[in-house]
Amino acid sequence: MKRFSDKKVVVTGAGQGIGFGICKAFAEEGATVALNDIDATLTQQAADAINTAVGEQRVFPYVGDAALPETVQNLIDASGTPDIVVANAGITKYAGFLECTPDTFDRVVNVNLRGTFFLAQAAALKMIASGKPGRIILMSSVVGLRAFPNFSVYSMTKAAVQMLAKSLALELGSYGITVNAISPGATLTERTQREDPQYAENWASVTISGRPGTVDDIVNAVLFLASPQASQITGHNLVVDGGWTLRSPLPAEHPEKPVTSDDATG
Repeated sequence: MKRFSDKKVVVTGAGQGIGFGICKAFAEEGATVALNDIDATLTQQAADAINTAVGEQRVFPYVGDAALPETVQNLIDASGTPDIVVANAGITKYAGFLECTPDTFDRVVNVNLRGTFFLAQAAALKMIASGKPGRIILMSSVVGLRAFPNFSVYSMTKAAVQMLAKSLALELGSYGITVNAISPGATLTERTQREDPQYAENWASVTISGRPGTVDDIVNAVLFLASPQASQITGHNLVVDGGWTLRSPLPAEHPEKPVTSDDATG
């Protein structure tokens, strides 16, 4: 029997990158997965690709903006009572503090914080109503632990996600719900490769492990926190960065200029 057979899993921001990898891994482990993304074409393609890979329909696409409370509420309602929820949706916008506009601020905060908060709330209410224990996993980042140039708003939201995990762990623990955060370090995804073709080499030069993270590194952390082996772990922020935060240097080629970029991988 597979590890997550008969489990229902919800993952936001999962059309590509880390979210896609999380959905695929849960489907391979026997779970039924609700895959959300804001891009309709990407959402359908991602679900189809995973179902083809696993040889059966285990992943169901749900299109919508995860920043909107009504979107995440509908996602949870349509999925039934979830066992595991991964709040992966997030956007990155590089903007210097002095140049940051209200529109940029609002979009980053709405997706990274409001969407995460209300997804967790909707899931917890369903779990509690059914008397069902559950796992809620929030996606933070090492930039919630260390300062980066042009990252003030994004870093603020990711630090807040870590505190949210602690607060929710405290409030939901009596219902059998664990809440944890994961903080990826530099991770090679479609987006990071697109933004910097030398991403792997640049980050390998400053990461203690000698390489950037991979999607599988983050997926394995999610599977662990969702597994029975992590039943006594809650309110924790698991850093998956190859040791980068121990010294926190930036690559020589790290961009110092503000460049706007959106992504749904957190």
